[in-house]
Amino acid sequence: MEAEEMQKHLAFMRQALEMAEKALAIDEVPVGCVFVKDGQVIGRGMNDTNRSLCGTRHAEFLGIQEILKTNTEDVFREVDLYVTVEPCIMCASALRQLRIRSVYFGCLNDRFGGCGGVLTLHSDKAPEPAYPVYGGLYREQAIMLLRRFYIQENERAPVPTAKKNRELKTEIVPWSVDDKLGIIPITTPQTESVNGSVSGTDTEAPSATTNGATTNGGSANGITNGAKSNGLTIGTA
Repeated sequence: MEAEEMQKHLAFMRQALEMAEKALAIDEVPVGCVFVKDGQVIGRGMNDTNRSLCGTRHAEFLGIQEILKTNTEDVFREVDLYVTVEPCIMCASALRQLRIRSVYFGCLNDRFGGCGGVLTLHSDKAPEPAYPVYGGLYREQAIMLLRRFYIQENERAPVPTAKKNRELKTEIVPWSVDDKLGIIPITTPQTESVNGSVSGTDTEAPSATTNGATTNGGSANGITNGAKSNGLTIGTA
């Protein structure tokens, strides 16, 4: 992948992360997204399940609703989605029905993911065409946002027993990128986990639990297929 193209992907993912930050600021699970057509953002969304008490108001659904105010469903055939966390099963199915062109995400949703984390609704046999999915863009930033949410949600919980040589990170250098990770195509369900990611809850549930939120969990690092090119891991599927 050319460096210029990679920078475009990163720029759009930064906008998705900004939406996730806004969600965190109002005590929503920090998931944000942007929909892009012809290099322009045409829709944005952030999680709104806690405020609305409606379990379907995920970031992707809000972005879709915004777009459909001024467009028909056909527009999604030319639209790419950038979202901080892998779309859940519900959202992955909706995106396929809308015939989204492609999806880029930060970290895997290893409990409810519909694009490789648990199910592969983006590529399973279905009447609608499959869509390509790529993971790993600002993965660490996406995980840190989720950690910050679950930590602030659990402030009154008993202090856990300290574990030797283990430190829970909640801060990272803004917009740092692991150039050895890059963008990784998602092709099959993933069961492997990597320490330091988020697990144990639906990242967009209206009443998220905190148990296990900062233990082993989904991450794009769990995907190993691919070959390295210019410092980026590019899949061969």
